[in-house]
Amino acid sequence: MIRVLVAEDQSAVRAGLVLILRSAPDIEVVGQAENGERAVALARELRPDLVLMDVQMPRLDGVSATRQVVAEELSDVLVLTTFDLDEYVFGALRAGASGFLLKNTEAKDLLEAVRTVARGEGLIAPAVTRRLIAEFAAKPVREPTADPSVLDALTRREREVLSCLGEGLSNAEIAARLDMAEATVKTHVSRLLGKLELRSRVQAAVLAQELGV
Repeated sequence: MIRVLVAEDQSAVRAGLVLILRSAPDIEVVGQAENGERAVALARELRPDLVLMDVQMPRLDGVSATRQVVAEELSDVLVLTTFDLDEYVFGALRAGASGFLLKNTEAKDLLEAVRTVARGEGLIAPAVTRRLIAEFAAKPVREPTADPSVLDALTRREREVLSCLGEGLSNAEIAARLDMAEATVKTHVSRLLGKLELRSRVQAAVLAQELGV
């Protein structure tokens, strides 16, 4: 069973998410939070496998709540967002969120996203990832927030894989582009995440974009 905590301030939306999640035989909703502070408190108490976290919430926003949950290693976080809030999204991903999901996602895709993140594959819905990255890339150029020297630890192949992650490619798409087995791609992803001290593929995608890999 995948144990999920739902954090959403709008009661109707929260109820809808819970209803969808409870329809799946392999997902259990272990708690509900109406604000960020409550989300962090329940994550400490319940230790869910995943927190489905809204970005805009009272008392403590979803980005700050995500940062606390990840820092304390309480759970993986799947962020709920709209594209009107893409700056918040990148803040959440930098804070350690394992993935993101649009609020208008179909029920079946919500369930699959939860399963994907629970498996440790944070880069969900590649087409959505590419759109988000495009939004980010369209912003005025800023100084990178990461030190380019962190890439020195990567092999040439790992840099190539990181570049593909920055484009929002899935493991299968990376394997096809770089002419390698999908299992080998997974190994490279795991190694580069460890070297870069990142928690998710999505964080790696953001880093790749920031550093222009």
